Amino acid sequence: EVDFWIIPIIQGFVQIEELVVNYNESSDDDKSSPETPPQEPSCVDDIHPTFLVALVSRRSRHRAGMRYKRRGVDKNGNVANYVETEQLIHVHNHTLSYIQTRGSVPVFWSQVGYRYNPRPRLDKSENETVSCFRAHFEEQLKNYKKQVIINLVDQTGREKIIGDAYLKQVLLYNNANLTYVSFDFHEHW
Repeated sequence: EVDFWIIPIIQGFVQIEELVVNYNESSDDDKSSPETPPQEPSCVDDIHPTFLVALVSRRSRHRAGMRYKRRGVDKNGNVANYVETEQLIHVHNHTLSYIQTRGSVPVFWSQVGYRYNPRPRLDKSENETVSCFRAHFEEQLKNYKKQVIINLVDQTGREKIIGDAYLKQVLLYNNANLTYVSFDFHEHW
């Protein structure tokens, strides 16, 4: 009965745009040869198809905080600065959706100090982390079924300790619905 008084809000971002594909700007290579007879379009949309694109990002209210001040996972499996982003594309009465989530590495870790890029440290042992890591990914798998984890942590520098702890937890969890990929920007720079 109090729903009338509650205003749903999100901390995030929403943008919706209608876009048109204009084939007239294609290169000469993409156009038909002079021997090819022009084809009549089957509908108006084939001349300049329009589609709707929506981008919706929402930040979790659990473990929100400033960068370098809020890191890792909590006792309930919530990770710091967790964001879910959904991209929707609507074209020809079809809607496609792609969801991506991001958040802090789900182990107990922190960075102390205010200087740029303070050295990370692990705050709890591997055994103390297992249940919270499991809680985080059980919620993820309940919501999204399968997950591809892309670990963007520096694998050789000062963040290596966090990346190693993350991989160890993934191996201990050993769930067939998780795929782990380590991507080090420094290797591809």
